This record gives sequence, C-alpha cells and structure tokens, in this order.
Amino acid sequence: MYPASHVVVFAAALVFLPPCVHAQAPAAAGGDFSHIVAAGAERDAFTHIPWNKIPPDLWDKVRNGRSLTRQVWVISPSLEPRIAGLGPTYNRPSCLSCHPGNGRGEAPAAASAAMHSMLVRLSIPGVDAHGGPKPEPRYGDQLNEFGIPGGVPGEGEAFIEWQMRKERLADGEEIVLRWPKIGFRKLAFGPLADGYLTSVRVAPPIFGLGLLEAVPEADILALARAQQAAGDGIAGQPNHVWDAGKKRETLGRFGWKANQPTTRQQIAGALSGDMGITSDIQPEPNCPPVQTACAAIRAKTGEKHPEISTADLDDMTLYHYALAVPAPRGRDDAVVVRGRALFAAAGCAACHQPELKTGPFPAFPALANQTLHPYTDLLLHDMGPELADGRPDYRANGRQWRTPPLWGIGLLDAVNGHYGLLHDGRARNLLEAILWHGGEGEKAREAVRKMSAEEREALLAFLKTL
Repeated sequence: MYPASHVVVFAAALVFLPPCVHAQAPAAAGGDFSHIVAAGAERDAFTHIPWNKIPPDLWDKVRNGRSLTRQVWVISPSLEPRIAGLGPTYNRPSCLSCHPGNGRGEAPAAASAAMHSMLVRLSIPGVDAHGGPKPEPRYGDQLNEFGIPGGVPGEGEAFIEWQMRKERLADGEEIVLRWPKIGFRKLAFGPLADGYLTSVRVAPPIFGLGLLEAVPEADILALARAQQAAGDGIAGQPNHVWDAGKKRETLGRFGWKANQPTTRQQIAGALSGDMGITSDIQPEPNCPPVQTACAAIRAKTGEKHPEISTADLDDMTLYHYALAVPAPRGRDDAVVVRGRALFAAAGCAACHQPELKTGPFPAFPALANQTLHPYTDLLLHDMGPELADGRPDYRANGRQWRTPPLWGIGLLDAVNGHYGLLHDGRARNLLEAILWHGGEGEKAREAVRKMSAEEREALLAFLKTL
C-alpha cells in the first residue's frame, strides 16, 4: 500500500535582473482570469475558477478535469478502470500530492525525513532521440521511490543533507543560507551509472499555465533578442524542446528549465513520471530494461494503454487553463509603492517582466487578448555556479533556469505553510531566494544586499502583495 499522506512538490524561484519600470501597480494579474482573494480565504487562493468567463458547454469538462486532478489513482486491476494504472513504480498517487492546494511543497528538513515534497531527475551525459536528457539506464529519468504489490520493488530512496553558511548584508545583518547535498540509499538495481547527473526539484503552483501558454511565441523571442542586444549582462535564451503532439521541436515554456512546450504535455509528463500513468503523449510504461518485474506485472494485469484517455487528459488541461491568478493586494500602500520602485531600480524586472500579453488561443479562446502581470519572461538565464545543477535539458545548460512567474508568491505561506523557493526548495523566504542569485542575477542581488533594512522591508512588502 502507498502512504495516503504523501505529498510531492516542485517550487518557485526568484530571478532578479535589470529594469523594466511598471509605473502603475497592476490590479489584475491575469486579465479576466484574475480574482480578488477574500480575507480568510487565502488557503484556497490558487483554486478559483471564473465560471462566468468560461463557455457553459465547457463547464462539465472543466469539472471533470478538476476531479481527475484531485483524484487518488489506484493500482490495476480495479473495479474503477477509469482511474486505475498507478505504477508499477511511482512517487505519489495524485496530482495534489505534488501540488497541495494547487500550490507547492517543500524539501525535507533532514536526511532522516522522507522526500514527500521533492523528486529527483536523473540522466547521463548525452541526449535522447529528440535532443532531451538521456535517461539513466537502470532508473530512467526520475527516481521512483515506490513499487506496487506483486513483486515490483521501489527503485530506491533519495535524501537531502543540508549544508549551511552565513551571508552578511551591507548593514551587518547576517542571514543563514542552506543548500542541499543529495544522497541515495536502498537502490534496488545497483549503483547509478558512471557520470550520472541529478537535479532535485520541488513542484511549482499550477494556476495561470494557460495564460502563459497563450503568450505568442514571437513575443517571447523578441524579449530574448532585446535582452541580448542591450549588452547589460542579461541575455535570456529560449529553450526549444520536443513537442510530442506536433512531432517537432517548439518553444519550451514550462518546467524549471522550460523543458515542456504545453500545459497538456507538462501534465502528461507528471502523470507518467510521478504516478506511472500512461497517456497518448507518453504511451509506454516507465520500465527500464533491467526492471523486469515492472514489465512483467504490466503483462500479467493486462493493463490498457494509454491508461488515461485522450478525452480525460484534455479535460485535465482545460481545468488547468481555467484556474485564475490571485490579484495583487495592498498595491497602493506607500511602503509597497516604494518597494515596487526598488524592484525596478535594482534591475529585477528585466527577467521578471511585469507585463505580457496573450494572443489568439484557439485551445481556450477565453484566454486570448489578455494583459498579464506574471513577472516572468519565460526565458532561460544563467544563474551562476551556486544554483547550477550541472544537468543539461534540451538547450538549457547546467547553469540555466527559466524565470519563474512571481504572481501568487505572496500567498505561498498561506496556501502551503512555507515558501520553499528556488528549484530545490532551499530558500525558506524571499530574501534567501534573492541572495542565491548569481550569474545574470548578481548585479540585482548585490543591489539588494546594499539596501538599508528599511528598503529591504519595502521590497519584500511589495513581493508579498503579488
């Protein structure tokens, strides 16, 4: 049996760089797909659906997608075959195990703690048939901790040991920073291959994905060209990745290294990697050749493939499209206004772009022609050696990370009880996340380091309104 309390997560990171001043505070982060979070309702801030903006003929599909996103999947065979297919190896049994409250989880506090809110990507040097990471030969591209009853072992366990250091700000304040050292135990199929590469990840919130997908590719590429032409040390680059639906390389938008092109493919990847659920995008079970029991039990149970239907995967995608973005709060407060100006002056907004616009979006027309305030450029940036995972992913190198959106970042503690920022959850608060920025983010980091305590508090107050 799998533990019912399991929760996995991915996290959000900050990426601060040169300015793009947004004079007026935005009232609606996601255009028509924004909502004002009522006092006392903060825990549900990431679950709102603006039904009045969605055509009624899609309501049942969105509801079905919501149900499937909340569903705990079961092992085959089952009296409920529609929700069967968990495993043979997996990390967690539901989407909300990874994204509680449609938000984010956290890294384990100690090596003795289970990795409930984190997963580990694996690969070896080289690329696969489509130019992506080459899977580790015994364990594939993700370590799955659990196996289903009937002789399928879990692949093993990863654990985190935290390393600590003190960072001194210009005014003498000391901040304790931590970073993870990863280890493995109970590996069921022998040691990892020579030269193996790892990247630990926590899960980001899942609202606003459709809006980001609806931003025209030409606009994102134009941002990259403008940054590179400016010559000020900010040089965002697009990732180009394999789109399984289009059967060709396209712009990457989602994931920590922008390694997924669409919301639908992102969902399918998580179903496969985290739960072992096959789909029309990833129809093959996650059973590396050495894991013979994995393949054998598939044959024994006679599972259907794909295990989630095309219609159900489409409905899950529609649900993600329908989720609204929390509107900023307290944006006219004097301290917040000052913090917004400091954000721009420090150079944070070159990567964390305050404004994007959506274009035509036939997949969900209600998202078209919206003005967004996501604070991202959806581009890759070199964040320096301290944040590097050393693991390439398509055109992203081992030091590059996609600029994550900042919308909703001020509600993370209310929704999930922590911040858990950056790709590996190392940053326990907003200031720690800023202080980890290197590479293209170094100038902005140093600007924040040199601020007075009052200025830093204003900057953080602004971020907490998003």
